[in-house]
Amino acid sequence: MALIPAHVRADGGVRVRFALAGDRTVRTEVAEGGGYRARFPSTFNETCEAVLINTGGGLTGGDRFDARIAVDEGARAIVTTQAAEKIYRSQGPETLVSTYLTVGGRASLNWLPQEAILFARANLRRTLEADIAADATLIACESVYFGRFAMGEILERASLRDRWRIRRGGRLIFAEDVKLDGLVNLALQRKAVAAGARATATVLMVSPDAPGRVEGAREALADAVSECGVTGLDGMLIARFLSPDAAALRADLARFMIHLTGAPLPRSWQT
Repeated sequence: MALIPAHVRADGGVRVRFALAGDRTVRTEVAEGGGYRARFPSTFNETCEAVLINTGGGLTGGDRFDARIAVDEGARAIVTTQAAEKIYRSQGPETLVSTYLTVGGRASLNWLPQEAILFARANLRRTLEADIAADATLIACESVYFGRFAMGEILERASLRDRWRIRRGGRLIFAEDVKLDGLVNLALQRKAVAAGARATATVLMVSPDAPGRVEGAREALADAVSECGVTGLDGMLIARFLSPDAAALRADLARFMIHLTGAPLPRSWQT
């Protein structure tokens, strides 16, 4: 029997819509629930930035978080998180994190949450779905740390299910499922899985100009400490990062994102 009943678990999320107002992007719809908030730092260009906040300080088994972000035609938005998301030990139920992104014609969205940190016996099911117009741009970054590096924690048992579904113009162009369950540390040691890495990240860029940026992206990673690579496919750019050192991966990822977006990272990444 669970020590904490389901009815006291956190269940909520954030819904935000962005639209053009003259030559600037503004928020036109904001809904918050279940301890989750969205804040909007001042910007001094045409882009609007949102920072998602979990006031509970982390997630555990039975918690649910749902983010729905929409960017209307021609608008430009950046969405990030206040801090890394801690995924605590579960008594059995899954921690559910779902993200739904919609990007309209000629619009741009940078989805840049900070890393998810899995604690021992965490049980995370994470979903990222995006539906973007044929001429829109989406840059999405997700990263996972397996264990608390500062404590020297070795993540022996945990569960991660990570699902991506990206559609452009209504057509599915990217689908990926990752499943790690049970003795995660042993699985990560296998060469075909992570070759000993304990921090991973995926960056996906979908844009009309993505194929032409592959070589430049590879050059931007020439001095990276992490194991990483870039692939171009069907109007997409896909970058992968693996490292036994979380700090090294974060530094490499930050430099790469600055190159890819052509702008500094959100301030929450720098504090």
